[in-house]
Amino acid sequence: MNANVSLPAAAPADTETPTQRLDRLVHTSVAPLTGNLSPIALGLALADWAWHLGASPGRQMELAGLAAKLAADTWRLHDGESTGAGLHDDDPRFRAEAWAEWPFSQWRAGFRNAEAFWREAAQVPGVSGHHTQMVDFFARQWLGMLTPANGLLTNPVVLRHAAASGGAPLLQGWHNWLADAGRTPGAPDPATANTRHAVGRNMAVTPGKVVFRNRLIELIRYAPQTETVYPEPVLIVPSWIMKYYILDLSPHNSMARYLVEQGHTVYMVSWRNPDESDHDLSMDDYLRLGVLDAMAAAQADAPRPAGAKAAPPLHAMGYCLGGTLLTMAAAALARRGGVQGYPSLAAPHTLTLLAAQTDFTEPGELGLFIDEGQVNLLKELMRGQGFLTGKQMAGSFQFLHSRDLVWTRLMREYLMGERDQGNDLMAWNADTTRMPARMHHEYLVALYLKNALANSRYRVDGRAISLGDLRMPVFAVGTQRDHVSPWRSVYKLHRLMADAEVTFALTNGGHNAGIISEPGHPRRHYQLAVRPASAPWQSADEWAATAPRHEGSWWPAWQQWLAARSSARMPAQAIRAASALGDAPGTYVMQRYAE
Repeated sequence: MNANVSLPAAAPADTETPTQRLDRLVHTSVAPLTGNLSPIALGLALADWAWHLGASPGRQMELAGLAAKLAADTWRLHDGESTGAGLHDDDPRFRAEAWAEWPFSQWRAGFRNAEAFWREAAQVPGVSGHHTQMVDFFARQWLGMLTPANGLLTNPVVLRHAAASGGAPLLQGWHNWLADAGRTPGAPDPATANTRHAVGRNMAVTPGKVVFRNRLIELIRYAPQTETVYPEPVLIVPSWIMKYYILDLSPHNSMARYLVEQGHTVYMVSWRNPDESDHDLSMDDYLRLGVLDAMAAAQADAPRPAGAKAAPPLHAMGYCLGGTLLTMAAAALARRGGVQGYPSLAAPHTLTLLAAQTDFTEPGELGLFIDEGQVNLLKELMRGQGFLTGKQMAGSFQFLHSRDLVWTRLMREYLMGERDQGNDLMAWNADTTRMPARMHHEYLVALYLKNALANSRYRVDGRAISLGDLRMPVFAVGTQRDHVSPWRSVYKLHRLMADAEVTFALTNGGHNAGIISEPGHPRRHYQLAVRPASAPWQSADEWAATAPRHEGSWWPAWQQWLAARSSARMPAQAIRAASALGDAPGTYVMQRYAE
């Protein structure tokens, strides 16, 4: 399998020439200084912006005028009673009433006006769109570091908290800093290490058995919890860059448990955490070993209604990149001739995609870190070790959420003396995974750089697949604050699957919190609308303006959608002892490495 664009694999280190090795060592030695981002790509973006701005005296005059206006606005905000161009009341860093008092009000206004200036300053005619986005993004990162909310003497909330407590929070913050500074490299971070949450103890505890295992996945079948079940099983394919139990966290917010309690037979793919020996695992391996093998195993294992001659069809659900990979498999199975090696495997009965992109032309801020220079640097980072570590991947995600994941956290820990107590989602987030070198390189090139799937140029068995071949009903979910899979990008599947009925839900929250939105979760709402097959195109903004809003979790709406497309319920059947290879959560999810 390859897209019919060039997908050179990351070669093993022992095939390098001496000069190639020299280049790699130079590039990878510098990479940690820029958070494993390509310094060349960053430099090119800055140079593109600076050269065009330097050659545009008119634009310089406009920005100078804007700077003078915003400076005057800042001065007028000394009493905190008026608002200025850059002031936003929805910024959680500045919501406290103490920020309305001088001089904090003026510092706040100055900071927000600086943000407004750089939003405009990044826009220089002639600069490429990608470089403009990079300049804007990294200007916001620098400003986020310099915000008065991060300072001891410039944050009124910190000052009042310290004064009211006799300086105890600052002393505790000092101890927190000493503990972090003296921590052995590779040791667990006390801010994310969570002894209260552990896989198999109070996370990933929905009862079940591992019923299939190959080199890449374990397949978990959850035990029935109702007397009757729907015949069609639900196969869940999470992203390979995450541990599967994001969908089976604690019992109260486990999607797997929820589905089982509603009468569905649920199968879950648990990805193996790769090591050096998996260097050459490819996208084709992930498609076949990870999805097609799982589909075949689930159909072979699933209980059948009395007298049924054929296995029941599958409801298939994919999350994030797991949904992208599942869509590839479904498209390959839907075309004439199917997939070699799986003659009896049919396309899924329904397809559910959670925060899963199929068109990568607008992948959001994550796309800032993916261009030819960055992909080449990642290839060099992986060339010696054979994989990309979770720590190396985390750098990009911390940039995307630097305000919450870095600066606000450091302010709480070192200035307020507070340590995060942690929750199940934080514990899961700290349980990092790896990606094999070849697969990671192939998917970045094929999906992000070449957009081969959306352009019907991605090949399986040497033949291009097209999402236009999909005819099954589709339920897709986007989340409003998703930096990984922006909902407008997810929405593009309406165009690619024009002949399929698409039910689209837009829920509040981010990439993870918007999906883990169990019934009873406070302050949850979503919009939902159905696009019939072959209906006229409607843009994402038009959809958002007309789709009805509903309060609460979107899970019940999805479950009702599944039930409406399932057969009459039948008596539940226990998992056969002969099929069980071990208890859930299995062994692959327990694989951890010091990084």
